[in-house]
Amino acid sequence: MSSGNAFVRVLEEDPELAAGLDPTSLQLATRHAIAAVETVAPGIWEPTRPADGGSGHFGLLVLDGLLMRDVTFARAACTELLGRGDLLRPWDWEREVVTVRPDVVWTALQPVRLAVLDRRITAILGRWPELVSAVAARAVRRSAELATSQATSHLTRVDARLELLFWGLADRWGRVSPDGVVLELPLTHQVLGRLIGAQRPSVTTALSDLTRRRVVERRDDGAWILRGDPPASAPGID
Repeated sequence: MSSGNAFVRVLEEDPELAAGLDPTSLQLATRHAIAAVETVAPGIWEPTRPADGGSGHFGLLVLDGLLMRDVTFARAACTELLGRGDLLRPWDWEREVVTVRPDVVWTALQPVRLAVLDRRITAILGRWPELVSAVAARAVRRSAELATSQATSHLTRVDARLELLFWGLADRWGRVSPDGVVLELPLTHQVLGRLIGAQRPSVTTALSDLTRRRVVERRDDGAWILRGDPPASAPGID
């Protein structure tokens, strides 16, 4: 990771955070909410604890790029994808998990930029309750997505898990095209398996079935295309 001398106006990079502000407050908050930027090159990322321990920090806000967090325990692994708008505090894991301690590996699948919401900018954002609420909502959103992922992993059919996963990812990263919803994420069969709690061979078989039924298709450039209706309105999800 490197930070250099890069700084950004957080509310210009992520205007959704300021959706609840009136115009005067928005102008003032945008002017003062300036954060340092840390960059992560593709590959393994080893986050470091802030020099002051991280107390009083909101954490790290993903501005762009894609991170993968692999959590492994007793040879069983699960994966979480994090991207633009996600909030993380990776240093808390080591401090708070003291009994069952799985291995955690962070990988940048694409170049990543992170806004460092340290004590200084946390104090600035704290002047506006609307901004504090918006930042808290990002953490709640992440926990809700993890709960949905856990529920999906309990479905019996692997093809149903994959279909729900793809549409869930499309809510965050999908792009509508004439051919369907395009998902430009570098997801291998192994990563998909970790995301839904299935072995790679089962994922490959289920993907073949979804492709045959024209539910999903993989393009030559590695992107995925989703066709038809989301599974919430489609039969056969059980």
